[in-house]
Amino acid sequence: MPDLSTSYMGLKLKSPLIASSSGLTNSLQDIIELEKHGVGAVILKSLFEEEIVTEMEHQLHKMHSENYLYPETMEFYESDDVEDTLTNYLKLINSCKQEINIPIIASINCISAHNWPYFAKSLEDAGADALELNISILPSDPDLTSNESEKAYFEIIKAVKQEVSIPVSIKISNYFSNLAGMLKRFANAGVDGIVLFNRFYSPDIDIDTFDIVPAPIFSSPDDYILPLRWISIMSDRVDCDLSASTGVHDGTTLIKMILAGASSVQVASTLYKNGYAHIQIMLKELEVWMNNKDFSNIAQVKGMLSQSKSINPAGYLRVQFMKHFAEK
Repeated sequence: MPDLSTSYMGLKLKSPLIASSSGLTNSLQDIIELEKHGVGAVILKSLFEEEIVTEMEHQLHKMHSENYLYPETMEFYESDDVEDTLTNYLKLINSCKQEINIPIIASINCISAHNWPYFAKSLEDAGADALELNISILPSDPDLTSNESEKAYFEIIKAVKQEVSIPVSIKISNYFSNLAGMLKRFANAGVDGIVLFNRFYSPDIDIDTFDIVPAPIFSSPDDYILPLRWISIMSDRVDCDLSASTGVHDGTTLIKMILAGASSVQVASTLYKNGYAHIQIMLKELEVWMNNKDFSNIAQVKGMLSQSKSINPAGYLRVQFMKHFAEK
């Protein structure tokens, strides 16, 4: 039978499927189930920068008010009576490392490099195998130049990389004026992986109540097209691993992402819709396909149809429909 094991950011995975950051990765019980069903790694539900900063400032203020003259920044985590978001997150990492045999990747949803990056060291100390920075900066200010908007990404990467020795990935959107150039710059800045693409909260309009309401939170099976294109274009052009995210709902799309050059493939929406058992279905589809095509391992498949290796590299760059396609 084909070997489905692979690597991502230097981590050894038993399969290329990763459970992405979501409500499904927020408890030890769920993570145990995800491992049983075959995921190669788990990305814990994201901590938000605002949570980290607010609670750290609260605890530091408390320590100062109790006459701690020279408190260590993270000292308060050793106190048994502190039960907050940060402490519980560290406890979850520690529990996972005792019970789980697959890599555990911590996640932080961040918008700046202020105050919080030294907390990343505590994630490493708690046992996290890697850290995913879910950078959610929407370039919505028309008075900011692209350089000003992009500066924050590199400040975050630099600040976190100074604190940890574990692999660091960034999960980003496609909102860049020169996406290919930015992906190259991110890789050169020292990240170990780039996840394409972030799925932001999006607003919608209720025409009856005139309210701003959330748009659908789950991805659709057609959403894979965007990350597929950019992984195909960039997989041989950046010195880091690429992970596919958004729109991966079945084994066929999993296969496509690996052929395009993805080192791993993240899933969440399809697990909400179909349950944990769908992991095994997707992996079985991959296994059967590899067996039918005489592939014995993932390395033989990865990047086989990236732009640089495809017999039709221009197909990834086309942005307009050709006439005969449009008329069908």
